[in-house]
Amino acid sequence: MAENHASAGERAARTAPATPDALADAGDHQHPVLRRSVFQPLIVSVSGDSDSDDDQRFSGGGRVPPFSWRKLWLFTGPGLLMSIAFLEPGNLEGDLQAGAAAGDALLWLLLWTTAMGLLVQLLSARLGVATGRHLAELCREEYPDWARRALWLMAEVAMVSADIQEVIGSAVAIKILSHGFLPLWAGIVITCLDCFIFLSLENYGVRKLEGLFAVLIATMAWSFAWMFIETKPSGKDLIIGILVPKLSSRTIRPAVGLVGCVITPHNVFLHSALVQSRKIDPDNEHRVREALRYYTIESTVSLVVPFMINLFVPICMQ
Repeated sequence: MAENHASAGERAARTAPATPDALADAGDHQHPVLRRSVFQPLIVSVSGDSDSDDDQRFSGGGRVPPFSWRKLWLFTGPGLLMSIAFLEPGNLEGDLQAGAAAGDALLWLLLWTTAMGLLVQLLSARLGVATGRHLAELCREEYPDWARRALWLMAEVAMVSADIQEVIGSAVAIKILSHGFLPLWAGIVITCLDCFIFLSLENYGVRKLEGLFAVLIATMAWSFAWMFIETKPSGKDLIIGILVPKLSSRTIRPAVGLVGCVITPHNVFLHSALVQSRKIDPDNEHRVREALRYYTIESTVSLVVPFMINLFVPICMQ
């Protein structure tokens, strides 16, 4: 559910400083990030945080400066918003069904689907950083009119389909947590209201929104980790389930559900836009390489946490 708040927030946060005609007249000499910025009023500057030695290395054609925890912190955030897509109600429901039907037998599939999802998200981040544009803009520029409209229609259908299951899932969760006091329609209304609350947070800066989602993810991680500890699973069975592929006729349906939960095409559009919330010159090769290094680390860590949560859920169902 929260992933769609981020997706809706990305669309709401786009504010074009110039008209389309002005953009067309600007020419290729204008900086791509200044020409099209997804989070124009919410940019987090990272290029100004490097010291003079780094700038000399870049201008002289030297290598990317060594790893810096401070810079990693500045680049941390887009991966957190992206990782929410791997913790939506559909994913958790798929984990519950897999745990109830197959136990530890499908943990290997969860590992590989998450790894494939990470690869796609890294490519999405690379696209946004290297071009200074997000995927929707590039599709608009590179494809003919009929292809652009077809892609737009498919993206809208995918997002609406994802929203339906997440809104209904949230409404069901609210009904269960309230012991039936709140009906489904009330849960749907509450879910819609919190969407607008999340959207309003962007007025205070993208870092505030990233911080809020970090707290939500940490809360989920702590809760499911506590359940995992209380369950006291067998370490041997856990390792075998993760490393040894096993599939039977009884586990095919939950296996398909696990794979389907990781397929989030709208998340590819989102991540390619979120990485532009940091001010990076796509024409500077070394700056791009530096940004990609930090985004790779940040995205990997951001998906390790959802993987662990999705791992805890089926184990706790045994």
